[in-house]
Amino acid sequence: MKRVLITGVNSYVGNNLASWLEKSPEQYAVDCISLRNDAWREMNFSVYDSIVHVAGIAHVSKDPKMEEKYYKINRDLTIEIAKKSKKDSVKQFIFMSSIIVYGDAAGEKGIIDQNTIPQPRDFYGNSKLQAEKGITPLGDDTFKVAVIRPPMIYGKASKGNYPKLAKAAQKLPMFPDFDNKRSMLHIDNLSEFILLMIENEESGLFFPQNSEYVKTSEMVKLIAQVDGGNIKLVKVFNPILRFMSNKVGIVNKVFGNLVYDKAMSEYDKNYRINDLKSSIELTESREH
Repeated sequence: MKRVLITGVNSYVGNNLASWLEKSPEQYAVDCISLRNDAWREMNFSVYDSIVHVAGIAHVSKDPKMEEKYYKINRDLTIEIAKKSKKDSVKQFIFMSSIIVYGDAAGEKGIIDQNTIPQPRDFYGNSKLQAEKGITPLGDDTFKVAVIRPPMIYGKASKGNYPKLAKAAQKLPMFPDFDNKRSMLHIDNLSEFILLMIENEESGLFFPQNSEYVKTSEMVKLIAQVDGGNIKLVKVFNPILRFMSNKVGIVNKVFGNLVYDKAMSEYDKNYRINDLKSSIELTESREH
């Protein structure tokens, strides 16, 4: 039996991970805590084998007034939790970082490989990277530090870009058929990956992703089909999108390329429970 503590009681990843681990109650005992007050400072972490730190500010903000808060929560709090975990003799600390730490480093081709050096473009990405740099030196033979840099995470009730695309798939009669590739990660695949990391007491830097790259237009069409609709893919807007792709942020987010080299995401046990089609079916399902 492994005892796991998840930080961030209202976190999308944390809540789904807790539910995933609780499917095996004979193997995992799970607790979730909020870090919004100082009660955690008085807790005894030594009863836990692994701490999965997902608490933090997840959305991107351009407001300079938010910068201090990002560093305080995403960097300083992460380092503080990790230091307490080590002091209390926890065996493993897993930190949820993000592909966003790479910023502009992927270049126009949008390909990240093992040699790509992070270049955060904003204080959100930099706060995550600084947290990584603060906790990695704490790792040793008795305190395993694992950092996960997932691409876009999606699933039922997820936030961010996926629900916007789903709404477009349900409302629009047509959508641009633009060639691009994105790395994505379904929430079940991420949860299974973290389960395996806990089980194997992993340390290091990890880049889980779905087995398939995603073409935005194909995903939108698949969402429409799962929802009983039929959206037409057209190429007429492609010249405009191509012109705007590196100049307008939202266009680049939707139609730009951003992928991990697939070799970076291989693992010796299968964590890809759902392929793209089944993951969309689960995400769009009306059942709760």
